[in-house]
Parts: sequence; C-alpha cells; structure tokens
Amino acid sequence: MRAVVADDVMLVRSGLARLLTDAGVEVVGEAADSDALMQLVALERPDVATVDIRMPPTHKDEGLVAARRIRERYPATAVVVLSQYLEARYALRLLADQPSGLGYLLKERVSDIAILVDAMRRVTEGECVVDPTIVYRLMKRRRPDSPLSHLTPRERDILALMAEGRSNAGIAGELTVSERTVETVCAQVFRKLGLEPSPDVNRRVLAVLTLLRS
Repeated sequence: MRAVVADDVMLVRSGLARLLTDAGVEVVGEAADSDALMQLVALERPDVATVDIRMPPTHKDEGLVAARRIRERYPATAVVVLSQYLEARYALRLLADQPSGLGYLLKERVSDIAILVDAMRRVTEGECVVDPTIVYRLMKRRRPDSPLSHLTPRERDILALMAEGRSNAGIAGELTVSERTVETVCAQVFRKLGLEPSPDVNRRVLAVLTLLRS
C-alpha cells in the first residue's frame, strides 16, 4: 500500500510517516499544506492519503476540502482524514454525499497504528470508516422518521460497527457471535433499509450513507 501523509506540523507528519513505514506501508511523500498535498497526489498517485483536517493558511477545513478534491480528481486514491477534535459536522460534510473510499478518524487513534493501517486498507477497498465516537453520536441523534427506527438493537449495533469499518469477522469477534449470524443480520439491515443486492453497488457503504443522512 502506497501512501502520502499531510500535516502542517513537521514532527507529527514525520512521526506518522515513520510509524506507517514501520507497519509496512510505503510512504511515498509528505505534505505540509493542501496545495502541496494535491501536487503530491497528482505526481505519485498513491493508494491512500492521510490528511489533517486543519491545514494552512486558515487552519479550518483545508484538509477536508482537499480530501473531497482528491476523491473527485483521483478516484483511485482513498483518503483518511484525521482530526484532533470531535467534529461530527465535519464528518458529515466529508461523508454524506459519497462515503466510499473515505475515512474520518480522531488523531488519538494513531496511538495504535494498527487501527489507522486497518482503516487505510479498508478505504482503499472502497469501504468507508467512521470514528467510533462519531458513530455513537450519530446513532443517538437519529430522527423518529429515520429508516434506522425500524432496526432492532442488535441490527443497530451491527450497523454501527459496519460504519466503523469492521469486517464481518471483526463484528463477530466484537459481539461474540458467529460470522454466519453477522451475515444474516447484515442481510436484514440491508433489506430494512431498502438496499437490494446488485453487482454495481456496495451495500455496506450505502448502509453507512443511510446512517449519515439519518
């Protein structure tokens, strides 16, 4: 997996690049701002970019804007946005239109580099990954008329873990059930959300999109 790392703080950027390299990721470049990031992605065409949400010059949402541009211009490059603060509204902005190939994690997750690497791999496979804290907030704030209101507690639990980027095996391990049980419940979730099987769509991504919009 080839990756680029973008963060305006050199120590953070270099430290993350070193951790990823030690974890077996080929880091092909580092960027200190969104312009340099876009140039680097255009040159290297990496599999994935990790992007700080707040970058120069305003340190507001430049990373968020860059993430969307990367997905639009270079769809083969997935993006994981890292945020130091819990910003549910930013996660919604990033993922609400088309979450495929995108992730939003709190920077504290980087303390366990395996979590970040797993998220990077998942987004390169077309999945989306949402920080568990964000998922918890979204599940609490759902509207009464939301399609999620038709789900059972177990189905909501599995949808939440799905949104976190967990595989069926990962969900089974978390809930202490069999993978077959997870597959059965996932099928029930898809059916209740009106997501019919199709070779042209990823129903897991569409289910997470339903969660974000609800």
